[in-house]
Amino acid sequence: MSDYDLYELPNGIRVLHKYVPHTKIAHCGFLLDIGSRDEKPHQLGLAHFWEHMAFKGTEKRKSFHILNRLETVGGELNAYTTKEKICFYASLLSTHFERAFELLTDLTFNSVFPEKEIEKERGVILEEMAMYHDAPEDAIIDDFDDVVFARHSLGHNILGTRESVSGFQQADFYQFLQENVRTDRLVFSSVSNLPFKEVKRLADKFLAPLPARLGARPRVPFSGYQRLERVERKPITQAHCLIGGPAYALHDERRIPFFLLSNLLGGPGMNSRLNLAVREKYGLVYTIDATYSPYTDTGLFGIYFGTEKKQVNRTISLVQKELKKLREQALGTSQLHTAKEQLMGQLAMAEESNGGLMQLLAKSTLDIGRVESINEIFDQVRRITAPQLLELANDILTDENLSILQYLPEEKVKKVK
Repeated sequence: MSDYDLYELPNGIRVLHKYVPHTKIAHCGFLLDIGSRDEKPHQLGLAHFWEHMAFKGTEKRKSFHILNRLETVGGELNAYTTKEKICFYASLLSTHFERAFELLTDLTFNSVFPEKEIEKERGVILEEMAMYHDAPEDAIIDDFDDVVFARHSLGHNILGTRESVSGFQQADFYQFLQENVRTDRLVFSSVSNLPFKEVKRLADKFLAPLPARLGARPRVPFSGYQRLERVERKPITQAHCLIGGPAYALHDERRIPFFLLSNLLGGPGMNSRLNLAVREKYGLVYTIDATYSPYTDTGLFGIYFGTEKKQVNRTISLVQKELKKLREQALGTSQLHTAKEQLMGQLAMAEESNGGLMQLLAKSTLDIGRVESINEIFDQVRRITAPQLLELANDILTDENLSILQYLPEEKVKKVK
């Protein structure tokens, strides 16, 4: 993407800006190369807890003032945590951009983690855990991480455990930030109708005074995958299933081709192979999809569906049948062309969202050191060949590589008369 601006401060913080003249809304935020995989065994859930606590008080603001700073001008303030990233971001009228920039800087770098707020937010997170446990379609995704990445930090639930969350104190947050925050591994990204010189001026005002925090923060790479099949009984009425395993990392040249293969198999389109073969043909599921998430040193591929308990084995067989087709039958010229056009269309529409574009700029910069233009990605997609996809399918989509996790309804106990 040639039409964005990049400014690197002496402390290593990078500022990216995309000028969009036709919008009145500014989207901006900090993306930090820190996530749940960076937690030590006694810190499980701390990255996510920090995301919550950032809104609970800084050196000059109480929680009430943080929450009202943007809301009073119609803006939105939010955050999220993933396995490898934490993001604090905002959207509001571009006339109030400076207000958002200053607030985001304050809560990202100056949080004080008040003890009383820790106690209150601890309860909120424990309720969040309970909510996930009550939603098996969400819980199975977290549990499947542990199936694939067993005994590795990528397998840990982002929320942590009840035991770990119940024990965190103020000092734990300061220690985690000291161990993980690096100014050259975070970026501030913005998309708005403001000229770059204004964004640069504000960066010099708010970010330049921050001290540089540099140095290596290595991650333990994942290794030692072992295929596993696991069945868990749950107090649910519908069965849920996840089939998947390790896949390609962020820097692997096979990442884009495998993304196309995953999209063809179970992407958001109603014409995905799994949707046509399982839902449209037999009506066995409401939702069935395939996802691929690349990480720094590995990746995760997964197929999720929910169905009646009595239909689980049949549905798994149908999924395996579609995987076998991809391993044995190369795509025809027309099929390959359609798959490419569909993926490129979906990517182009995703970039139409300025909020999504703001995060894409930041994530691409942290992950690969630059921003891939949409045309670069299109060129990679166009170069994909049918034999290449066949090879990838035989590398990843094999029965020997894919683990299976099932949530099944608890067996009903027959009453003795």
